Amino acid sequence: MLSRIADILVPAVGRLAVTVDDRAELAPGSIIAANHTSLADPAIVLAALRRLGVSPVVVAAAGLWRIPLLGRALAREGHIPVIRNDRRASDALDLAAKALEEGRLVLIYAEGGIPSRRDAGEEPPRAFRSGLSRLADRTGAPVVPVGQAGARRVTSGNAAKQLAGVATAPLRRPDLHVHVGAPLTLTGDGAARTAQAHTAVTAAWRTAADRLGSSRRNARTPER
Repeated sequence: MLSRIADILVPAVGRLAVTVDDRAELAPGSIIAANHTSLADPAIVLAALRRLGVSPVVVAAAGLWRIPLLGRALAREGHIPVIRNDRRASDALDLAAKALEEGRLVLIYAEGGIPSRRDAGEEPPRAFRSGLSRLADRTGAPVVPVGQAGARRVTSGNAAKQLAGVATAPLRRPDLHVHVGAPLTLTGDGAARTAQAHTAVTAAWRTAADRLGSSRRNARTPER
C-alpha cells in the first residue's frame, strides 16, 4: 500500500525521472541501500522502485509506528521499525534478515537520519552506520545502491519550512531523480564492507544529481 500511495502522491509534488544502470538487477532477497536527505525521499524512492516493479520492505525509525493509520499500515505490511539508541535496535536486523530469506527486498538507509542543514542543496551521503554491513555479511545478500536527488526541494529545513515545502511543491513541481546502480557483494571486514556500500551509493547519488542538474539546465535553455 505504501508503494502505491507513493506512486500516486509523488507525481503530484514533483517531476520524477528514474534511470537504471545497464547492469542493475533488483533480484528477490536483495538489500536496497539509498541516500537519505529529506523526509520526502522515502516516498520518492518507493515511487521509483514501484515503476520498476518492486515494493520493498522498509527499515525505518520506530517513531513512525506511533502515527495513527500509518503505524497500523507499516505493521500490517511487514515494514521494520528501528528503536534507536536501544538494545532492541538489533531486533531490526533479525527481522530484515528474515524478510531477505523470504525473498523480499529490504530498503535501508545506512546514514540513520537526515542532514541538519536547512537549505535545499544537494550533498553526498554522510557516513554509514554498521547495520547495512552487518546485514549483508549475515545474509550474503547483494546490495543494490540507489541514489536520489531533488527531495530536499520538496521538504527540508525546520518544521515551518518543511510544511511550506510540502504545501507549495504541487505548484513548484521540482525535478526529482532516482538512479538505480548495479548490485554488489560486500567483502572484507566491517569497515571495508561499509566503505564499499558508501562508495556505491555515493556514485548512484552523483549520477542522480548530475541528471537532475542537466534537466534543470535544459529547462532553462530556450529553444531556437
